[in-house]
Amino acid sequence: MCGRFTLTSEIKELQNQFKASGPVKYHTSYNISPSLEIPVVREGNAGREIIPCRWGLVPHWSKPDSIYKAINARAETLAKKPFFRDAYRKRRCLIPANGFYEWKQENQHKQPYYFRLADADLMGFAGLWEYWEDQDDRFESCTIITTAANEIMQQVHDRMPVIITPEDYQAWLETGTESLLKPYTCNMICHPVAMHVNNPKNDGKDLIEPIQV
Repeated sequence: MCGRFTLTSEIKELQNQFKASGPVKYHTSYNISPSLEIPVVREGNAGREIIPCRWGLVPHWSKPDSIYKAINARAETLAKKPFFRDAYRKRRCLIPANGFYEWKQENQHKQPYYFRLADADLMGFAGLWEYWEDQDDRFESCTIITTAANEIMQQVHDRMPVIITPEDYQAWLETGTESLLKPYTCNMICHPVAMHVNNPKNDGKDLIEPIQV
């Protein structure tokens, strides 16, 4: 799964990377956790745009008293599960990130690790977005799609976010090509980090600094 990530790039960097219009205000952070509002990239009426979404997908057909939020969606079952099927067909997006965390069971504790691309500062997770509304409220939400771990991820966890390469942004947003939902094959960097990241209230560059274990 992917339950925590970083986004420290400014809006102009997102606009350049994803060839999308904004602007949208968002809070940069080294410790983004579920339920926070994050920027996502989608196809709009006037082209590619950056919009704010709550992290934790809520289908538009959910009842107000039974709202369930999905922070991740398994790539293997997107087209089958009613919870994600409609969004997969109609509401795909990219979720900008600089890196992400995953935890590995080591002895008596779970050790956090930080992952980033070796040859780029920004990455785009494959995602889905949804809208929900009633008479009193309307909001948009999103989820990160996960797939089987690649070789470097397998050392820590058996799942990872689907990372879409820049040359495939358009294909994902326009058609949702299923062949793109695969483990990332280019170089990545991984290192252990301090346990401070476990608390979502903690933030700062020190959270991604390597430590010895």
